[in-house]
Amino acid sequence: MAYPISKLIVPPIFRLWLRKVNGLENIPRDGPFIMAANHTSYYETLLLPCIIIKVLNKKMHAWVNERYWNSPVAKFFLDLWKCIPVYLGKEKNLKEKNNAAFQSALVYLKNGEIMMIFPEGRRSTDGKLQKSYPGAAKLALLSKVPVLPIGVIGSGKVLPKGKIFPRFARCEVIIGKPIYFKKYYNKKINDRVLESATRDIMKQIGKMIGQKYNY
Repeated sequence: MAYPISKLIVPPIFRLWLRKVNGLENIPRDGPFIMAANHTSYYETLLLPCIIIKVLNKKMHAWVNERYWNSPVAKFFLDLWKCIPVYLGKEKNLKEKNNAAFQSALVYLKNGEIMMIFPEGRRSTDGKLQKSYPGAAKLALLSKVPVLPIGVIGSGKVLPKGKIFPRFARCEVIIGKPIYFKKYYNKKINDRVLESATRDIMKQIGKMIGQKYNY
């Protein structure tokens, strides 16, 4: 992500819309990792990098829906932050493009950098956990790096879906202990293993925000 920009917006974010952060001691100080968080608001896409970068000052990347590159302003910042476009729907050469996105993430992790992923793939309109995609789990198993589960409470009230400006509300961020998937390393990566690893991630996030992951 863009560190000067992120550092400039840290103070107002912390003062105005963030009540507290728990678990900063759980952030791995050495080596790459994958941040995985629940997703109810665009606010999280700025908030979480600000928190992590303040602690580590490492390069961070994220998978982002390719449609946001259609906006020249968004495209400028997404490219500046070296975000990785992912493709949905009936996009031509969908499989090949998403495989390239996956390989880019692997390269960043191999270089000791951080990936931010919202496993649900979209914002939850009611704040409840949605069925998640296996991309974060697959990336963790292939790269053999830990997943840092993060629970965000109340961000949907700060910046609800469809709103442009934040409301006068505050959210809470809980950072869990890193999840290591060594028990899966000697197993063939198939749908069953990916589903199990995905549940491991989402159940930890659910515990932090007081919800059950029922998928």
